[in-house]
Amino acid sequence: MKMTEQNNNSDSTITVEDVQNLVKKKDLIEEQIKAYYDVLEDGVGTEGPLVDLEGYPRSDVDVYQVRTARHSISCLQNDHKAIMVEIEEALHRLHALEKAKREQNQPHAQAGAMDQGASLPLPFARVDTITQGSPASQSGLRVGDEVIGFGSVNSGNFQNLQNIASVVQHSEGKPLSITVVRSGQKVHLSLTPQRWSGRGLLGCNIVPLRR
Repeated sequence: MKMTEQNNNSDSTITVEDVQNLVKKKDLIEEQIKAYYDVLEDGVGTEGPLVDLEGYPRSDVDVYQVRTARHSISCLQNDHKAIMVEIEEALHRLHALEKAKREQNQPHAQAGAMDQGASLPLPFARVDTITQGSPASQSGLRVGDEVIGFGSVNSGNFQNLQNIASVVQHSEGKPLSITVVRSGQKVHLSLTPQRWSGRGLLGCNIVPLRR
């Protein structure tokens, strides 16, 4: 009964290090097999006869060494097959454990994302285009960002794009606090409307979102 419990614990605690140790054993076996093959290549190989035409042991080869090498290769090949099976089983167990951990953590992550999503205000506009080198580009604003706060304009008081335009015109050279939703996350930015080489004070196009 104790042995069964130990085996179950061993299965449940398989680690990457355990798999790496098995791979090292496999590599060692392969090195040993290669060494014995090198011995045979200098003589009669794996299939060459060890006796002459008259049935006597050949005098031009070390018969004992060849037989030992052939026998060792046969044993090591069996060991190699066994270790490969162990590695495959260990990898399956390791992947199963990692999958179980991911599935266990996933509901918590989804619940957190749902809670955060539920607490975010509804966006009232979206960034449609941004010109490279513009104030909007330098602020970190990105195409696809959904706006939930633009200076004094927010989801509660936004009526149309003129609200944003008015804030921009009265804030030239002054940093504006911008809040957007990006990939489900709230992102805070600082944008300073100012003259630049392009058109307008921002260098981006913002479109309203239908509610």
